[in-house]
Amino acid sequence: MAPEIIRDQVFLSQPSLPVTPMDIGLADSLRAALAANRERCVGLAANMIGHQKQAMIISLAPGLDLVLFNPTILSQSEPYQTEEGCLSLDGIRPTKRYRKIQIAYWDQNFQQQELDLEGFPAQIFQHEWDHFQGILI
Repeated sequence: MAPEIIRDQVFLSQPSLPVTPMDIGLADSLRAALAANRERCVGLAANMIGHQKQAMIISLAPGLDLVLFNPTILSQSEPYQTEEGCLSLDGIRPTKRYRKIQIAYWDQNFQQQELDLEGFPAQIFQHEWDHFQGILI
C-alpha cells in the first residue's frame, strides 16, 4: 500500500534531517508513493509521505526513477522562471529554477555519487530539494 501524501503546510515547512543508513527503507516507500501517483507527479520528497528526512525520488525518464539520499547542489546555471504544481498543495505557482545543475548524493548502497542534470529532470530535483529546506512553492 502506498503512503498517504501529506498536505499539512506546517509539517512541510520544517527542514528535513539527513538520512542515515538506518533510513534506507525510505527508498521502498518513495517508490510505492511515486508508483501510486505516477499519473500526476514525477518526483517526491520524503516529507511528502511523512518522513522529515533528506530522501527523494525523481523520474529521469519514463521507467527510470532515481532515489537520492542527502543530496546537495554543487553548481547551477541558466536561471529561468517557470510554474509548478505539487501533490501536497493545490494549484500552480511561479518559481525560479536552473536549467543545468550538478549534484552529489548518496545512493541506496550509501555510496556517494555525482550527477549532472539538465532540463526537466533538473527542475524536478530542485522542486524536491526545496522540500528539504521547508520551501513550498
